[in-house]
Amino acid sequence: MLHVVLVEPEIPPNTGNIARLCLAAGARLHLVEPLGFSLDEKALRRAGMDYWHLCDVKRWASLAELQASEPTGRYFYFTTKSSRVYWDEVFQDGDFLVFGRESRGLPESLLWENAEACLTIPMEPNARSLNLATSVGIALYEAKRQIAGRR
Repeated sequence: MLHVVLVEPEIPPNTGNIARLCLAAGARLHLVEPLGFSLDEKALRRAGMDYWHLCDVKRWASLAELQASEPTGRYFYFTTKSSRVYWDEVFQDGDFLVFGRESRGLPESLLWENAEACLTIPMEPNARSLNLATSVGIALYEAKRQIAGRR
């Protein structure tokens, strides 16, 4: 199983779209607090996430807590601040694909500490960024494609 990690997501519809992607791909979604929205039933329905109960979602107080619970996992940090393209990585079942908040991405300190595990999705120079759900979809399905091709 692949894992998608959202660190401090801010926009409920993005998280809903990503949860749907994870459900379709058979991946687990990890949400790292603080969240920029409520996960109560009413808020989820309002964001169009009526399938939430079908999704494999875990919530964590911090990224460190998640990593302590999965110490042997391989973590890949997606950022515009890397030159290493995601399709050059050889993904494995059990990998963690880590994405930052919509407004600021992942913390610079985390990227520096894990520079060898940072990946980017290439874009044209005039494009500032991609939507978070789009980025997750690109990375998640590339990882699935690679893993399926080796079976």
